[in-house]
Amino acid sequence: MSLIGTEFKNHVAILTLNRGVTNALNLTLLQELDLIIGQVKQNAEVHSLVLSSANEKFFCIGFDIPALFGLSRAEFQIFYTTFNQVCLDLFTFPKPTMAAIPGHAIAGGCILTLCCDYRFIAEGRKLMGVNEIKLGVPVPYPADCILRHLVGFRKARQIMDYGDLFPAATAVELGLIDQILPLQEVLSGAIEKIELVGSYPPDAFAMIKKNRVESIEAQIRAHLNEKQEYFLDCWYSAATRPLLQKAMEKF
Repeated sequence: MSLIGTEFKNHVAILTLNRGVTNALNLTLLQELDLIIGQVKQNAEVHSLVLSSANEKFFCIGFDIPALFGLSRAEFQIFYTTFNQVCLDLFTFPKPTMAAIPGHAIAGGCILTLCCDYRFIAEGRKLMGVNEIKLGVPVPYPADCILRHLVGFRKARQIMDYGDLFPAATAVELGLIDQILPLQEVLSGAIEKIELVGSYPPDAFAMIKKNRVESIEAQIRAHLNEKQEYFLDCWYSAATRPLLQKAMEKF
């Protein structure tokens, strides 16, 4: 059974996370997402991409901690390397991308939205943020670099150092979100916006985006291996394991 719904509307590819209520990230979901992103990239009929969720409670809760906790370091490394590769593929995707966020976007889920060009979120109590520090691990290095580029050093420091989850209005103030819409309009509004951007000459957009992301991509790739090893060290540390066990209670 597919964990990601795929449909096409007016040259827009709509990818919908569909793994239960929380859309918790496991290796199967990430591999499927990476495959579909690659297919959409090569499809000349698709001008832009929207990433959303099949339910309105969660866009994505982040890593599937209960499933990942018991993995060996080598097994978890495969998952974590895949996650960072998906983030880079989405961040450098040469066509316009949009996250349509109907529910909470937390940790790894928030990171997926940050890798898109635009982010629309539903009004109401929809929380967003990177709470990795409260789990005893750093924000993954690609997301750290992307976030600092997106919102600036001071706001990124506030977001990452405290690990808070922000309501939609605060997320807009911090620069995490572009627009708040009524729930029933989030997906349609996202499609309309990204369809417009995707209607412009694709080569021009691709170069504009490349100019925006290439220095961040180069920085990430230059240090990614060592940063991934450090994340793994933290994940398996004596200080972090109890925090991860406590976090499992929320799944």
